[in-house]
Amino acid sequence: QVQLVESGGGFVQPGGSLRLSCAASRSIPDITAMAWYRQTPGEQRELVAEISSGGSTNYADSGKGRFTISRDNAKSTLYLQMNSLKPEDTAVYYCVFYVRGGRFWGQGTQVTVSS
Repeated sequence: QVQLVESGGGFVQPGGSLRLSCAASRSIPDITAMAWYRQTPGEQRELVAEISSGGSTNYADSGKGRFTISRDNAKSTLYLQMNSLKPEDTAVYYCVFYVRGGRFWGQGTQVTVSS
């Protein structure tokens, strides 16, 4: 069973930066898209950013200009660079890898932005 392990979350002051990583426990063939979602208590999980197998990216308006998604296909690893963080970015961040016929979710990593 493949596991996605996220890291890089934590506590940061407004205006700070964090880099999230999501690594697969083993190589996953035929990954199509990868994405980051986030969720706050009582809210639905929302898309933060996604990246296709070819490297095309799409961002939610909330992160445009501040977040950068990237991937290392050889390592089956996904990244999210988050700059100029705001308190409203506080959430649990989840990664997801899409493959033909299914998807894999990470366990989530907490990001807290507060002064």
